[in-house]
Amino acid sequence: MKKFKRRGVFYVYILKCQKGTYYTGYTNNLKNRIKLHEKGLGAKYLRGKSPLKLVYIKQYKYYKNAINAERDIKKLSRRQKEELVKGIKNKIDKTKK
Repeated sequence: MKKFKRRGVFYVYILKCQKGTYYTGYTNNLKNRIKLHEKGLGAKYLRGKSPLKLVYIKQYKYYKNAINAERDIKKLSRRQKEELVKGIKNKIDKTKK
């Protein structure tokens, strides 16, 4: 049995689906996880909802922190998720200037 790594790099992410719905997840390999979602091999919720757009990413050092953050984001209302995504986009836009 392979031991699960609890320290390292973990990501919490939000994907925006074709019809505007949001999906929140966590992973330790973001590129691979996005590829799986795009192929329809990730979460059942995302099957048939392509194209997907990655709109939020946050990195964590510990697995437990990522899990807790994912859970907290999933509890947010749609409006709160939109504000979270907008806040991150604004921070990125400011650093590009």
